[in-house]
Amino acid sequence: MVHSEAAAADVLVAGAGPVGLTAAAELRRRGISCRIVDRLPARLPYAKAVGIQPRTLEIWDRMGFVRAALEAAVPMRGQLTYVNGVEQPRLDLVLPPEVPYRFAALPQYETERIIEGFLEGFGTRVERGSELVSFVQDADGVTCRLTTPAGEEEVRTRFLVGCDGAHSVVRKGLGLAFEGGAFPEEYMLADVELDWDLPYGYAVRAMHHDAGGAVDDVLVCIPLPGACRYRVSMSVPPELSTAAPTGADAVAHGLEGGRAPELRHIQAVVDRMSPQPATASALRWSSVFRISHRLVERYGRGRVFVAGDAAHIHPPTGAQGMNTGIQDAWNLAWKLALAVEGAGAPGLLASYDAERRPVGQEVVGRTVRQAAEGVQADPEDADTLMMRQAQLLVGYRGSPLVQADPEDGDGAGPRPGDRAPDCGGLSGHVAAYPMRLYDLLRGREHMLLLYGPGPELDGLAELASVVRGHAPGRVEVCAILAEAGPEAEADAGRAAPVPVYRDGRGEFARMYGVREPAAFVVRPDGYLGARLCPPTLSGLEAHLSAVFGSGS
Repeated sequence: MVHSEAAAADVLVAGAGPVGLTAAAELRRRGISCRIVDRLPARLPYAKAVGIQPRTLEIWDRMGFVRAALEAAVPMRGQLTYVNGVEQPRLDLVLPPEVPYRFAALPQYETERIIEGFLEGFGTRVERGSELVSFVQDADGVTCRLTTPAGEEEVRTRFLVGCDGAHSVVRKGLGLAFEGGAFPEEYMLADVELDWDLPYGYAVRAMHHDAGGAVDDVLVCIPLPGACRYRVSMSVPPELSTAAPTGADAVAHGLEGGRAPELRHIQAVVDRMSPQPATASALRWSSVFRISHRLVERYGRGRVFVAGDAAHIHPPTGAQGMNTGIQDAWNLAWKLALAVEGAGAPGLLASYDAERRPVGQEVVGRTVRQAAEGVQADPEDADTLMMRQAQLLVGYRGSPLVQADPEDGDGAGPRPGDRAPDCGGLSGHVAAYPMRLYDLLRGREHMLLLYGPGPELDGLAELASVVRGHAPGRVEVCAILAEAGPEAEADAGRAAPVPVYRDGRGEFARMYGVREPAAFVVRPDGYLGARLCPPTLSGLEAHLSAVFGSGS
């Protein structure tokens, strides 16, 4: 066995799907040494996870590569539904105008290509054909055993992150329970062209109900980049059906090899279910797919963590799985970076489970419910349902890492633990064009936003000193003034040792629900850690202590 101290890293990521790549990219973006291994010799050309939620696009914006994704994706405008050949009311995917991104579709192999390219920009490549087979952790780190093309290798690392899927070696090595169940149905998945003329950018869901009202046949088509190209799913014909795997460690979920449907199997369902006569052609790949619903008992133990399908699996309803996993990785990565640098509070890493496991639990329950009863099973109004599907309502209120909600004013605006919303209309001293708040946040870590109704920024020096004491060099400060004349803005700029922007259209005040002086701490993952109205030294100090410890 080769002992590889020279090739050791602060973090080892097992699994190079979208979740593992996100974790590795975020760590490298922060300067943390990281290795990422994957047992497959090459990226798979399968359009497994396709839907990209607006929240994921916000994450990619913050990371710095959203443009590449936008140029590769196609819009998801809504869904056309047919029941027994009769068209139902069209579902249009509509979000409030202040949300910067809409729904999109991008095949998983393209998502992986884009994130992998971003990761390589930091000098880190996926080590393909290399698999984590076991690990042992102690108080100071994790000893990992890998099988690689060159043989066995033993690697010492400070932390291990398991993004290695439903059959996770990391999860099993931790001895974590993965409770849940499985759906008896099997489905075919395929990537094909369909020569119909249905509206561009719309998914198609065609169902057949039997005499008792139960669904006995279904065809679902999700648009992909390319002329008339779709990822289609449908029930498996008897000739391709087999029993689910059994045994204590069996998880019947995901693609299954050895039973690839042929084009004739796809065409038979299209002939039965398509709302228009259509021919399926140009088959790129196909597979049989099984669905389980499971949730790990905890998202980590000690120095070892799980994310994505290693932590939660569920029906693909609403394209929630991969997007939820990407948020797992994003939440964990910035906390790991602080822990590696010795800059995090003692409870920082424990907050990963406290914040993300309830999200996984909610997503599993919702997707199982919707798979059985349809999206209409949720009793929310249409606008709330759309925001939830877009993952814009995911939040961490009550987390030990966020300030207790002060319930200031009339309760308008986001609270601690909520997503920090975007807004437009910000102007600076030099730029002649309006900017978005997300333009100011892009590529940054923690940000203290100070809001004032005019040029008065009393207490700024004291607040800045608290930041320097608890998180030197780790929290940037920015001031946003209510609508004011250029002279007042210039006076504030001369008086303040921080960048100053003007809320010329009042969008920041409206979106954040403030009229009086206020301070907001925006975390690296785009959530509010604290809302201080009015700003107080004690409130800011208490929040920073929860994240960074007692300071220097």
